[in-house]
Amino acid sequence: MAVALPAATLPAVVEELLNEMAAAVRESARIPDEHLLSLKFIFGSAALQALDLVDRQSITLISSPSGRRVYQVQGSSGKTYTCLVSCHHCSCPAFAFSVLRKGDSLLCKHLLAVYLSRAMGTCQELSISDRQLTDILMQKPQEA
Repeated sequence: MAVALPAATLPAVVEELLNEMAAAVRESARIPDEHLLSLKFIFGSAALQALDLVDRQSITLISSPSGRRVYQVQGSSGKTYTCLVSCHHCSCPAFAFSVLRKGDSLLCKHLLAVYLSRAMGTCQELSISDRQLTDILMQKPQEA
């Protein structure tokens, strides 16, 4: 049975892990092995895939003058996916299937990469017009 996440919050254990990882990066510029093991335990192979996306600097925070913000992740296949952190959503097919439909995952690798990139302070940033951001948000999700 799938457990629905409360609106705009991750499970407490994930929130705590991400906060601890961010603090560790601020203090020592590295993530302790025990945090990486916890990440692998919670997210399985998606954790390694997400860390690879972070290492490749595939995450971009896009903001507009109105204050709207979205993240785009260049996936390992070369496709770009839009992630909305405020509601824990990704435009990738894996999110629709594994997270929404089957309920057997908390996040897809793209959304996890966004959270990790934020914790590690490695997001690229891009400012665009409100119209350009609207166009991004109105794009049809990409197929697998």
